[in-house]
Amino acid sequence: MSGRIDMTGTDLLVDAFVRIPEQVHSVLDGLTPDQLTFRVDSEANTIAWLIWHLSRIEDDHIADVAGRPQVWTSDGWARRWRLPFDDADTGYGHTSEQVAAVTGDAELLRGYFDAVHEMTADFVRAITDRDLDRIVDEQWDPPVTLGVRLVSVAGHNFE
Repeated sequence: MSGRIDMTGTDLLVDAFVRIPEQVHSVLDGLTPDQLTFRVDSEANTIAWLIWHLSRIEDDHIADVAGRPQVWTSDGWARRWRLPFDDADTGYGHTSEQVAAVTGDAELLRGYFDAVHEMTADFVRAITDRDLDRIVDEQWDPPVTLGVRLVSVAGHNFE
């Protein structure tokens, strides 16, 4: 899609979201469970936690604006992971102990991430530029539009 002269705002968002899996997969490729859960110090986040967290945030935020259930619960990922958290937990504000509780192998991380990405890509491909102005969160001043929410999620994932 890159290089199109007539790129719309929606096209730009689709392009941003389809680039994220390449980055996530390249991080996961070849890592062992020990490497995924390694911490440089007791307060550091692990690779496993970071990928789980970015997937949970994307799942939570996109499911909300798309009006659909989260992949985490609807596709059984919460059961497969068996984490000691509430199903609604996305990792926001986690303590060091909670970060350490997120374990898993690369296949589990990739599987959940890919399922979330598929839901996101389907949703973003279906919206129009006019949809981007829809208010999706009135708890902020100014209220958050769909476009701002999508850019926020993509930015979070790239970070």
